[in-house]
Amino acid sequence: MTGKEYDEVERVLERIRPALRDHQGGLKVVKIKDGVVYLQFVGGCSDCPVVDISLKNVVDIAIKGNLGWVKRVEILPAKIDLA
Repeated sequence: MTGKEYDEVERVLERIRPALRDHQGGLKVVKIKDGVVYLQFVGGCSDCPVVDISLKNVVDIAIKGNLGWVKRVEILPAKIDLA
């Protein structure tokens, strides 16, 4: 992942994050490799059933529609905190 790729993805995500913050959630970049952007929902969004249906599509369309170099967007499952 280059700094430029990360910054470009972050700029797109910043347009989506306000809606997620309204629900105490967020979205973070885990890694970018070979044109694939790996993301993870956090906070209130990590276990919300709506994420599976609608938000993944919105995120995919927003990133791929704005960044021509992105081949695929993968949403990784939330990590379970056992502490």
